[in-house]
Amino acid sequence: MKEGNVAKSVALYGMLIALAFIFSYVEAMIPVPLPVPGIKLGLANLVNVVGLYTVGIPGTIAVSLVRIILAGFTFSNVFSMIYSLAGGVVSLAVMILAKKSGFFGKIGVSILGGIFHNIGQLAVAAFVTSTAGVFSYMPVLLAAGVITGGVIGFLGGLVVERIGHVAQRSYTR
Repeated sequence: MKEGNVAKSVALYGMLIALAFIFSYVEAMIPVPLPVPGIKLGLANLVNVVGLYTVGIPGTIAVSLVRIILAGFTFSNVFSMIYSLAGGVVSLAVMILAKKSGFFGKIGVSILGGIFHNIGQLAVAAFVTSTAGVFSYMPVLLAAGVITGGVIGFLGGLVVERIGHVAQRSYTR
């Protein structure tokens, strides 16, 4: 890779990490007035959707992990970081598989990501609390995952349409 392309890639990854971090901050500041814990807008997942369709899988994994660690140390605690990491890993793995399958568009990939993020977090909560009772939140969290995943997928699709060719061109040269 040429020196100029390395600089472009570093700048692109830095921008994606910064955006994901800012979205995490904004999301931490927005109270969700629902009686079910764990419902969030998933704003940082917008970067995952855009990343999967612009910089590819390895880059998106790196950006996601850096964002989870930075946001965990900045806005929460170790337990919250573990929940986020579990949800993020499961979500991103499913999103990657869904994208690779070719059966899903950006909105479908994002919806699956939202759903499986909640499933990953519930699995960790069940393990930590040694009770399956946390799965009683599943119906509400699945509905929230579909709604927020759909919105994030729609927005991600718009962003990819507008900047995807620029990001792909600078990344692949």
